[in-house]
Amino acid sequence: MELVNLFIKSMFVENMVFAFFLGMCSYLAVSKKVTTAVGLGFAVIFVLVITLPVNFLLENYVLKPGALEWLGAEFADVDLSFLSFIMFIAVIASMVQLVEMVVEKFAPALYASLGIFLPLIAVNCAILGGSLFMQNKNFINVGEAVVYGLGSGIGWLMAIVALAAIREKVRYSHVPAPLRGLGITFIITGLMGIAFMGFMGIKL
Repeated sequence: MELVNLFIKSMFVENMVFAFFLGMCSYLAVSKKVTTAVGLGFAVIFVLVITLPVNFLLENYVLKPGALEWLGAEFADVDLSFLSFIMFIAVIASMVQLVEMVVEKFAPALYASLGIFLPLIAVNCAILGGSLFMQNKNFINVGEAVVYGLGSGIGWLMAIVALAAIREKVRYSHVPAPLRGLGITFIITGLMGIAFMGFMGIKL
């Protein structure tokens, strides 16, 4: 039950986009078409689901104070926590390279449409934010890290696909000239954020 609560909470209550405003650059830039948004959304899910458990293991068995005790009593006092950022980013960048190669090989049209934003997943603050939130939440096992990564990724996918669907419809609407483009996109994002605030009252 705890894993179900964590999954729902990470997807709705603590949505990366609407609760923490993370990953906004790619969220705004790649939300013009639903197909492109779905492709990037699944790439973000894949990277989050792989990197969070790997970073959880790094944190608990290598980086945090006393984590190297399994090597012997002489390593019990070693504290490598100052390397957390570098190690987390190295894992994220490696996974993004893997995603980029797979998408280029099997979906060249999607690879071309995502353009520079696919490799930029490596610097998507939603991805690094997931690892840092995992660190702060003190998950007790790797299963919680996987569930949190999956829920956060699906929440980000929902946000970008919903915005892309609305922007495709708005294209046929009579939007006042000063609000066309990013102006109406910011307004829509604000309204969606207000809607998601309703989930914050839910206690799980």
